[in-house]
Amino acid sequence: MKQKHRITSLDTLACIHPNAAGLDIGSREIWASVPSERDPEAVRRFSTFTPDLKRLVAWLVSCRVDTVAMESTGVYWIPVFELLEGAGLDAQLVEPRPVSATR
Repeated sequence: MKQKHRITSLDTLACIHPNAAGLDIGSREIWASVPSERDPEAVRRFSTFTPDLKRLVAWLVSCRVDTVAMESTGVYWIPVFELLEGAGLDAQLVEPRPVSATR
């Protein structure tokens, strides 16, 4: 028997990490999102070259982010992870399959 998923309003969910950002990392580009009140352009796209990765980290720091959840299907997350940790941010690699299975 298949379980029905109950849709929950975002208003009822507790905010566990208010200073968190999310990254979707691909081979050619990275999409980054910070809390909407931190920047007028809260979702940005970055290239994957080293200067762009450094710009990404600087932007996250300027947005007062301390935790970053990263989704990546390949090994593209490794340089990003190292730069985030070097900047003192808590970088977490998350598995994309459970999230995409609910879409």
